[in-house]
Amino acid sequence: MHFKAENSTKGVWEYAIKVIFLCPTSLIATSSTSKHQPQKVDGQKYIGQGRSKKIARIEAAATALRSFIQFKDGAVLTPLKPACNLDFTSDEHLDNDSNKSAISVDSQKKVPDKGPVMLLYELFNDVHFDCSTVDGAQNNCRFKMTVTVNNSKFDGTGPSKKLAKNAAAKAALASLCNISYSPMMHPQKALPLPLDDKTTSMELPQIHADIIGRLVLEKFMEVIKGQESYSRRKVLAGIVMTENMNFSEAKVISVSTGTKCVSGEHMSINGTVLNDSHAEIVSRRCLMKYLYAQLDLQCNQTTANQSIFVRNQENAQYPYKLKTGVHFHLYINTAPCGDARIFSPHENDSGIDKHPNRKARGQLRTKIESGEGTIPVKSSDGIQTWDGVLEGQRLLTMSCSDKIARWNIVGIQGSLLASIVEPIYLHSIVLGSLLHPEHMYRAVCGRIEKSIQGLPPPYHLNKPRLAQVTSSEPRNQAKAPNFGINWTLGDKEVEVVNSLTGKTVNNQISRITKQMFYRKYGNLMKNLPGINERKLTTDYGQTKAKIKDYQIAKRELFAAFRREDLGNWLKKPQEQDEFALPE
Repeated sequence: MHFKAENSTKGVWEYAIKVIFLCPTSLIATSSTSKHQPQKVDGQKYIGQGRSKKIARIEAAATALRSFIQFKDGAVLTPLKPACNLDFTSDEHLDNDSNKSAISVDSQKKVPDKGPVMLLYELFNDVHFDCSTVDGAQNNCRFKMTVTVNNSKFDGTGPSKKLAKNAAAKAALASLCNISYSPMMHPQKALPLPLDDKTTSMELPQIHADIIGRLVLEKFMEVIKGQESYSRRKVLAGIVMTENMNFSEAKVISVSTGTKCVSGEHMSINGTVLNDSHAEIVSRRCLMKYLYAQLDLQCNQTTANQSIFVRNQENAQYPYKLKTGVHFHLYINTAPCGDARIFSPHENDSGIDKHPNRKARGQLRTKIESGEGTIPVKSSDGIQTWDGVLEGQRLLTMSCSDKIARWNIVGIQGSLLASIVEPIYLHSIVLGSLLHPEHMYRAVCGRIEKSIQGLPPPYHLNKPRLAQVTSSEPRNQAKAPNFGINWTLGDKEVEVVNSLTGKTVNNQISRITKQMFYRKYGNLMKNLPGINERKLTTDYGQTKAKIKDYQIAKRELFAAFRREDLGNWLKKPQEQDEFALPE
């Protein structure tokens, strides 16, 4: 028998199987139920071992080939089991360019071709799976699978044991080998790089994304104890804070649930209702409450060093700024409503729109009062009137995708705090399901990146890292409740809000309303060191209008959407902001 070896090892495993196992004249295969497979070639026996028959046969074939094939230029067969700390998505262990394409495309990592469970078994000898719990309390029946790899444990959950096992294997591979099965590994087209970093991907590392998701879910289960009747939810969100990207000491700042907006008849002229109770919007309002509390610490010399803020020596326009290394990460258990969610999860819909006159992607969209889902904004002047809403016109609120895009221009600190601190931006957004890299990127920053201009420094277009947790949340077909909960670090218990009235279920004013924040702002103006203008003589709307650079950045955002022909930003009736601080 004669074999001809080429310069590379491309396809050598397939070649071995075809030649040795499919050629009856040269091979007598010994049938065995064990995973210790002896094979005979021309009367010579070769032994292969592995965790499965297939792997053992391949090992035997490789042993046979090594015995009678002379490779050119010293080429060798690639080992079946690479070292445990080898980055499977790296190009370094491959011998030729053609094989590299199976791992890397356009300098982007690619999801491994093998399933996570199979790959985990191939890379490690000591692998054990256990189905530890079955939890049906939250969002349908969910299985929890724990995999132990070399004495390290990794958890995965899913609506079936198989999916839970896959999730656990993915978590282990991400942690031990930096192997990612994230949707970010194969976007439909390459995403631009972050402006503030020269890394090769917009992806937040998988292990960090999983920690963020786990922390938010665990905190929700912790704070809802005693209020289990309000644990029912469709959307869960939260914000996690890290210092110097140290995730072992990450803090959950806020947790929230909710999917509804206030009914028009409950609008307030005193800033005492929550207009938007969607979970991610509420979590951001909780973060603002936390920022006010951190600035309060600066009012007293004995507590100032405990604050995440420091005095700003470089820019007198902003007396305070975040400490270096402080980052905020937003978690949402599903894609935000609006442009980030307008796609089919099971179809490749990134092709060219067949209707060139219709802008199918990127359109500004609004939520409808008391309901779920969004509709594109109409070509109007973007004004809603108080009397029009009271007469029956449905109150409209901008979608969560649009609001997140806004945060990536003006920051997440709010307009009032923009007179005290430099703009604060999200470092990353982690989803629990429905992450489509192209659509998500476009929705939160990409659709205006070419048209945004004239932003006053330090305002800029922020491009957050994106990721999806390993254990994705299943689609929840249950009807969304008319309430939502919120909790902020420092709160003793959760607050439950009736989403349709914008007040608590006990008909009290929520702790994260405009009025509450305006009071906190007034207190900072009186007591915070380094503030020049102490008196607040204007109402809430006028005070916000005086914060010049923030208003410029906001107008430029609206103009960028108009330049892209994506619609006009729809504003609430202006009477909502015409209230003053109580005497």
